Amino acid sequence: MEQTNAYTQKEILDKARELAAMIARTNEVDFFKRAELQIKNNERVQDLIDTLKQKQKQMVMFESINKPELVKKVEDEYSQLHEELDAIPIVTEFKQSQVDVNDLLQMVTNVITNTVSERIILDTGGNPLTGETGGGPEKKKSGGCCS
Repeated sequence: MEQTNAYTQKEILDKARELAAMIARTNEVDFFKRAELQIKNNERVQDLIDTLKQKQKQMVMFESINKPELVKKVEDEYSQLHEELDAIPIVTEFKQSQVDVNDLLQMVTNVITNTVSERIILDTGGNPLTGETGGGPEKKKSGGCCS
């Protein structure tokens, strides 16, 4: 097994904060922040969001008093308002920026996970192609599946 430096949890968390600060300064996050600000300052978008929230509350209320015909009516109104909101370009851009930031975070998470897993496999004498760690009891090499 290869000897590696042992890091403290504090050192790792400090590096994680450093990485988070780097991510916060990416183009993806910058675009997200600008799009969010535009949405917050867009009166039409805010009016639609407020109306959608009211419609959600109405649906819950009508469901609780067992009024399916009113639930259906409000659901239809909600869907129409949601389509109207989604048709506004800045909303589309904002949603895409959310996806872009989440994709970046997911990529970072995957790189960390895969790198740690591979390091464990290699450090235990395992096989990176099969993903199996080493160090366990020797498996008998036989021709059968169940011996």
